[in-house]
Amino acid sequence: MVLQQITAIAGKEFRDRVRNRWVWVIATVFAGFALAIAYFGAASEGQVGFRGIDVTIASLVSLVTYLIPLIALVLGFDVIVGERERGTMELLLALPVTRGEVLVGKFVGLAATLTVATVLGFGLAGAAFLTAGGDALFHYAGFVASAILLGLVFLAIAVLLSVLASDRARASGYAVGAWFLFVIVFDLVLLGGLIALGGSGAGDALPWLLLANPTDVFRILNVFSLDQVGALYGLATVFPPALANPAVLGGVMAGWIAAPLALAYWRFK
Repeated sequence: MVLQQITAIAGKEFRDRVRNRWVWVIATVFAGFALAIAYFGAASEGQVGFRGIDVTIASLVSLVTYLIPLIALVLGFDVIVGERERGTMELLLALPVTRGEVLVGKFVGLAATLTVATVLGFGLAGAAFLTAGGDALFHYAGFVASAILLGLVFLAIAVLLSVLASDRARASGYAVGAWFLFVIVFDLVLLGGLIALGGSGAGDALPWLLLANPTDVFRILNVFSLDQVGALYGLATVFPPALANPAVLGGVMAGWIAAPLALAYWRFK
C-alpha cells in the first residue's frame, strides 16, 4: 500500500464529512451533553454547578458508552456499501489505487472526522475545568482519549459491516444490531449467566469476559483512573488491578480496532 494514496483518500473522506456538517453536528452534540452533565449532574441531590472531576467523568462515562458507539456506527456503516450502491466504487477502483488503500484511507478519514469532533465537543466542556488544576485536566484528557479509542473501535466494526453488507438497508440493520449487542445485550447476558450460576466459579472469569466487550473495557479504563470514580462502580471490587493496567487495556482496545479492519481488508480484497 502506498501512503500517498491512503492520505489522498482519507483527505477526501474527511473533507466530504466536513462539508456535510458531520464534524460540527457531532461536536455540538458532545459539547451540549457534556456541559449539561457537568453542570446539572448533581441536580437530583439539590446541587447544580461544576463539581469535582471525578463525579463529572463518572457521569460522562455512562453518556459516552451509549452515544459514541452509536455515532461511530452511523458515521461508517455505509462507507463501502454506499459507494457500491451509488456506482462510485467502480470509478474509484479504476484509478491507480488498490482495494486495501481505499479501505484504509476511508477508515483514516472517518477516524479523523470522529477524533476532531470528539476533541472539539469534549474540549469545550473541558474548558470548565481550567481552574481545577493540572491533575483534573490530565484525568479529563485521559477520559477524552479513551472515548476516542472507543469510537475508533466501533468505527472499525462499522467498516467491517459495510464491507459484508450487500446494500445500505442491511448495513444499517447490522449496525443497529451491533450497537444493541455490545451496549445492552452483552452485559445483560453476562449478568444473567452470573445469577444463574450463583456466582460459583464465575467471579474469577468475569474480568476476562468483560474484555470481550469494548464498552466494558472503556468503563474499566475510566473506573480505575480515579479513586472516587472507582468507588461509584462495582467493577472496581471485582477487577484485578494488574489486569486494569491502562497499557494492558489500551492494548485490548487497539486489538479491537485492528481485528475488524483485518477482517474487512481480507473480505474486501
